[in-house]
Amino acid sequence: MTELQDHSELKGAQRPRTAARVAAIQALFQIEQNEDRPESVIQQFLVHRFGTTLDNASYDEGCIPEADTQLFCAIVRQGVAERSVILEQLTQTLPATWPVARLDPVLRALFQAALGEALESSVPARVLINEYIDIAHGFFSGDEPKLVNGVLDTIMKRLANGTTEEKEDEEEGGPAD
Repeated sequence: MTELQDHSELKGAQRPRTAARVAAIQALFQIEQNEDRPESVIQQFLVHRFGTTLDNASYDEGCIPEADTQLFCAIVRQGVAERSVILEQLTQTLPATWPVARLDPVLRALFQAALGEALESSVPARVLINEYIDIAHGFFSGDEPKLVNGVLDTIMKRLANGTTEEKEDEEEGGPAD
């Protein structure tokens, strides 16, 4: 074995796409909470949060090592650009007794990232759902990952079929005779 193979810190690379998704959720949260401009927040992350620091700072110190910065930028921009569509989809999916505004802000940011990515990318829905469920487990210890699974599954099926509740309502009523 070479000396490089003996170092435990070199065993496995981080998952850059997962790191980008986690960072996008954090950025979307910051944008909503502080009413910051998306490009300003993206720039803050690119300059101050991504990459390995000299002292090997980690997530605990607010750093995000080895993130796919292109994916991060795309998710944040798409999440912001499609915010009204995303909120509409969430409103159609959540029970009337649980409006979108009642969701935990981190959960709203997670849905915004996941659905923003789903609307723009060619990543299979199942992969995105599983990825965002895993990320939800990192943020929440309760039933929120189950909620993420159910809501994303419902919305992604609806998006794949190109339907919304409004279209479904029109179809059920049919044409007037």
